Amino acid sequence: MQMLARNPAAAYRRVELDARIEASGSADLTRICLEEAWAALGGALVQLDRGLGVVRPSLTRAQSILVYLARSVAPGHPLHASLTQFYGGLAGQVGANLLQPDAAELSNIRSDIRDLLDAAG
Repeated sequence: MQMLARNPAAAYRRVELDARIEASGSADLTRICLEEAWAALGGALVQLDRGLGVVRPSLTRAQSILVYLARSVAPGHPLHASLTQFYGGLAGQVGANLLQPDAAELSNIRSDIRDLLDAAG
């Protein structure tokens, strides 16, 4: 909590995210998670572009979100197997970039997430 007190922008983002989650249904929650993973990857790409070596927290956040999504696809969902494999595959790709991030690969992963968000409407 002390970190949030030192970074007001992070505190506001956290409050906004908490409010969105509270007001969401399951489909909205999936969209929020995808948006957050997309944003985390975007942050990592900005850090890489600027030559900053601190991309691990952003990549870990994106990977955690994708693992959560892979584990939380409803068993009765008609695309259960496909979505579980898709999210799990993306999580694995992000994990493979934790030690030596590859901007092109991270961009592709981010693009895949954006495609899914666009398809979902």
